[in-house]
Amino acid sequence: MKTMFGWQLHGDGKTVAATGIVRPGERLSWPRTIGLGGQHIIAMFGATFLVPVLTGFPPSTTLFFSGVGTLLFLVITGNRLPSYLGSSFAFIAPITAATASDGRGGALLGILATGVLLALVGVVVMVTGTGWIETLMPPVVAGAIIALIGLNLSGAATTNFQKAPWTAVVTLTAVLVLTVVGPGLVSRLAILAGVAVGYAFAALAGDVSFDAVGAADWVGLPDFAHPTLAWSVLPAFLPVVLVLVAENVGHVRSVAHLAEDPSINRATGRALLADGLATTLAGAGGGSGTTTYGENIGVMAATRVYSTAAYWVAGVVAVLLGLSPKVGALINTIPPGVLGGVTVALYGLIGVIGVKIWIDNKVDFSRPVNQLTAAVALVIGIGNLTLSFGHDIVLTGIALGSVAAVVVFHAMTALQRLTRGKPDAGVLSARI
Repeated sequence: MKTMFGWQLHGDGKTVAATGIVRPGERLSWPRTIGLGGQHIIAMFGATFLVPVLTGFPPSTTLFFSGVGTLLFLVITGNRLPSYLGSSFAFIAPITAATASDGRGGALLGILATGVLLALVGVVVMVTGTGWIETLMPPVVAGAIIALIGLNLSGAATTNFQKAPWTAVVTLTAVLVLTVVGPGLVSRLAILAGVAVGYAFAALAGDVSFDAVGAADWVGLPDFAHPTLAWSVLPAFLPVVLVLVAENVGHVRSVAHLAEDPSINRATGRALLADGLATTLAGAGGGSGTTTYGENIGVMAATRVYSTAAYWVAGVVAVLLGLSPKVGALINTIPPGVLGGVTVALYGLIGVIGVKIWIDNKVDFSRPVNQLTAAVALVIGIGNLTLSFGHDIVLTGIALGSVAAVVVFHAMTALQRLTRGKPDAGVLSARI
C-alpha cells in the first residue's frame, strides 16, 4: 500500500525478517521510523557539531543547514538515496585559515565556491558518468588526499590536548574503552560518548560555565551570515572538492551494495549535485560545508533499514535543533581539553581511512608511481608546506598535497606509458 511521499509499508511495519532489508522506498510504522530517525540524529551529531566548535562557527547555524541540506538531498535524488549531510571535516583546515585572515565572511566565500564547483561536477557526471572521476582519482590518489587531511590537522588536536591534559586523557580513554566494550550503538558512537564522558569530567572539575546557556533563548533564528569577497582564500578550499567527490561516490556505491539495488548507482550525479547545492546554501547563509556520512551508513547496516523516511525525520529534527539558540550555547560550552582528547582519535581516524582505501583496493606499493604519489603528498600535507603567490594567494599543506597527489600520479603514469606501456591504475571503490 502506498503511503505518504510514496513509501510502501514493509511487511507488517513492525519487524524486519532475519534475511530481509527495508529498502529506500519502504518504511516501517511511523513510531518505529521516528525512532530510527532518532538513531540517525545521534549518529550524525557527534561529528556535525565538532566542526563548528573546532572552527568557531555557530553550532546552531551549522545544524540548521545540515538539516536543510539533508532534506534538499532527498528531494534532488528522488527520495531514492538514503543519506544524511553532516559537516565535512575536510573544511576544518581551510575554514580555520580563512577565518584567521579574512574573518567568517571569507571562509563562507570558500565554502560557497566549493559547493558551486561540486554541483558543476555533479551536472557533468549526470551527463558523462563517473569514469573520468575514477581515472582522475585512482585509489592511491584518493587515499593520499584523505590521509593527509587528517594528519595535517594533528597539530590542532595536540594543541587543545595540552590546554587541559587530564580532561583530554579522560576523553580519549573513554573513546578507546567504549569502542571496545560499549554495547551496540554506544560502541558505534564512541566519539560522541567519549565527548559526553569528558564533558562530565570537566564539569565536575569546574571547567564548564553554563552562564551563556542560561541566557540563551529556547527558540530563535540561527546566526546567519553572508560571504565577503576574499579571493585569496579560494585556493585552500578548492581541493576539498576532490574529497567531497570521493565521499559521495563511495557513499552511493556502499548504499547500492548494502541495499541490494544496483540502480542506486545511477544517482551518483544527482548526489554530487545535491551535496554541492547544500554546501553552496550553507556558505551563502553562514553554515559549514556538508558531505554524506559514513556514521549513518553504519546505523543502516546494523538495522538493515535503508528507508529514506528515517532521514526525513532526522533532517526535520536537525532544522528544529538549529532553531534553538540554547542548543548552540550548550554545544559551545565544550572545553578545549575535551576537544583535544576526541580529535586526537578523530583526526587520526581520518588519516587511517586514507590508508584503508589503499588496503581495500589492494594498491601495489611496490610500484614507484604509487610510492612517490603517496610519499610526496603526505609529506607536503603533514608538514603543512605553504607557498605564496603574490600578496594575496597562499596555498597551504592540504591544497598543495592534494594537487601534488593528482599531478605526481598522472605525470609519472604518463612517463611510464611512454617508456614501458600502460600501467594498471585501478579504480576507486572504497567508501571514504
